[in-house]
Amino acid sequence: MENKREIMAQIVALLTQLIGNESDTQKDKPPERSAEPVEMLTIKECTQAVSGLSEHTVRQLVAQHKIPYIRTGQGKRGKILISKAALLEYLGGAA
Repeated sequence: MENKREIMAQIVALLTQLIGNESDTQKDKPPERSAEPVEMLTIKECTQAVSGLSEHTVRQLVAQHKIPYIRTGQGKRGKILISKAALLEYLGGAA
């Protein structure tokens, strides 16, 4: 019975130590933010930035959720904006 108590005490101590370490590392690190502003492009600007890319292709990539985007405005009429870095990363990885 004494052996079980010792083992349980060790387990509790280890768990407490692990939980304490996780909360310490989260408190010490500030949220990561990019120092550079993100360049956002409209669909038409995407086609100008990458030669050979059509508006239809960009719209298909957005519809298939292959590239991240945000929609400004409300509903389906809102303008679609795409991160230039994300677009170039996708196209570089897809080639």
